[in-house]
Amino acid sequence: MSLPPGFLDELRSRVSIAQVVGRKVMWDQRKSNQGKGDLWAPCPFHQEKSASFHVDDRKGFYYCFGCHAKGDAISFVKETENVGFMEAVEILASEAGMQIPARDPRAREKSDRRTLLVEVMEQAVQHYRLQLKTAAAGPARDYLAGRGLGEAALERWEIGFAPPGWQGLWDHLRGKGVSADLILAAGLAKPSPKGREPYDVFRNRIMFPIRDARGRAIAFGARAMDPDEKAKYLNSAETELFDKGRTLFNHGPAREAAGKKGTPLVVGEGYMDVIALVEAGFPAAVAPLGTAITEDQLRLLWRIAPEPVVALDGDASGLDAAMRLIDLALPLLAPERTLRFAILPEGQDPDDLLRKRGPAAVSELVGAARPLLSLLWQRETEGRDLDSPERRAALDAALRRALGRIADRSVREHYAVEVRRLRSELFAPPPRRPRDRRDWRRAQVQAMPSAATRSSALAGAAEMEDQLREAVILAVLVRHGALVAEFEGELEDMHVSTPEAEAVRAALLKTGGAPQGEISDLVGTDALEKLLATRHVAIQPGVRSDDAETARFCLAEEFAKLAARRGAEAEIEEAVRDFDDTADENLTWRVSQVAEARDRAGRAASADRAEYDTGPNGARMRRDEKSAFEALLREIGKGGAAGE
Repeated sequence: MSLPPGFLDELRSRVSIAQVVGRKVMWDQRKSNQGKGDLWAPCPFHQEKSASFHVDDRKGFYYCFGCHAKGDAISFVKETENVGFMEAVEILASEAGMQIPARDPRAREKSDRRTLLVEVMEQAVQHYRLQLKTAAAGPARDYLAGRGLGEAALERWEIGFAPPGWQGLWDHLRGKGVSADLILAAGLAKPSPKGREPYDVFRNRIMFPIRDARGRAIAFGARAMDPDEKAKYLNSAETELFDKGRTLFNHGPAREAAGKKGTPLVVGEGYMDVIALVEAGFPAAVAPLGTAITEDQLRLLWRIAPEPVVALDGDASGLDAAMRLIDLALPLLAPERTLRFAILPEGQDPDDLLRKRGPAAVSELVGAARPLLSLLWQRETEGRDLDSPERRAALDAALRRALGRIADRSVREHYAVEVRRLRSELFAPPPRRPRDRRDWRRAQVQAMPSAATRSSALAGAAEMEDQLREAVILAVLVRHGALVAEFEGELEDMHVSTPEAEAVRAALLKTGGAPQGEISDLVGTDALEKLLATRHVAIQPGVRSDDAETARFCLAEEFAKLAARRGAEAEIEEAVRDFDDTADENLTWRVSQVAEARDRAGRAASADRAEYDTGPNGARMRRDEKSAFEALLREIGKGGAAGE
């Protein structure tokens, strides 16, 4: 069966040979660089222990340095699956989501025709290059020189010139014996609406050949020399050779350059950007052809490098293009497959930046490229007024919709974690302004905040409860400094709500439980007396007692209750963040478990009110049980004496 021209090329571009081969081999992780598509393994075609079988995922081929087997994804499936050519194509097409075209009896003829069209395009390239050397091309040469392109660069990029005449190329090709049909099919000329000879598509323009990944000339890009021309830049129309949405300018050379370690793949907006970048030392540069990046072009970019850097103008149109690209990329994201964005200064493209500030500025910009999530967050939050619960809920809904488009579960989960972090920072209350000791000593007691200035009365009550527990803990430790070492870990982890409490906590940790007088010297007498004199602190067991065991139980109870309440609060907050349109059983269970754990912690900390003694071996014994046991021993002793 013959296949239409271009079908196999598209199949090879869609299929990753690394994935195809990876089903049959075990990659050598020491030699392989999966991020660069450079993979090594023991050869599946002959018995060996060393990894001499090489796969280049970017170029789409394999080669064994031992048995010299070589080929592409189609030939690999043929050899390993023991199937014919067409069956191998069908297997790969099914994996790539491509439908096998119906049998085309003229496929061979069409393939030959494509070969002829490529030859016509190559003749056009040579003709335009010669025209650049003529007198008529003087202004074009001056323009190129002004853009920093010397003779070597003109040769390297095969830049040419289309003279102003209407039929210069047409007459040249016809004189070489090229048929009119082929010239028209190659997109080099158009039929005259007046019934005359066809006329050249490109006139009075600088010509840039566009080549496919295999290096074949398939189209042209052209820049007008006439400032009044409507279209400053013009690409070839789509033809049998040229599919604009599946082509990248400088694809082949960039693919080869990106295989070298430390060479970033940079995506510019046009061929002048690419030429300027390559000439400045950034060889892995490509560009779409006059349109927004398509899904097919995205896949081509990821075949070249896992994290292409998209360089866009910093103006509104450049940012709009970045946002559209984000929407296109989200469903396609995967591990080792994402985008980064280098936003240029407003009004400058890479060529402008290079000429004004040099390669170092571009290198710095590329190195600081922003991840895709950064621009997604900017898009969803920039310009939003988040002063009400409804507006915050709208932001949450927009973020959920965006993250929901990510098909890969692992990537989606990591995005969700980062979005939660950014959201917490966005909605976090402003930090408390630190006050010096004189300020808080003299500060007057403020009235409780009204409903208009706080989220809820319950939240205020909970905060007050936390402050009371913090005060009890600190007061007990000031009175019983020897217990600081025992509860040092809990004290270090404890978050305190006021600057005064933080000062006492820091003093206790710094001194390791110094006498009360030394603590007073560090934080101030007034502050410490105020802490110890508070009624709810004074009535707590252990604060004024000389019994260290009572103080120990008091500390354990307060630390447990404080940790339980704050842990419950954090868990509920996370559950709310995960809350979608409707509650499910899992969410309900989580919240119920949180509440139960909080209540259990409170009960556990306060249930056991018994007093304990420490035995000679260090074991703790309830005092009432110890007394009962000693009484029993005395009774036994009396009975024994009576028996004697």
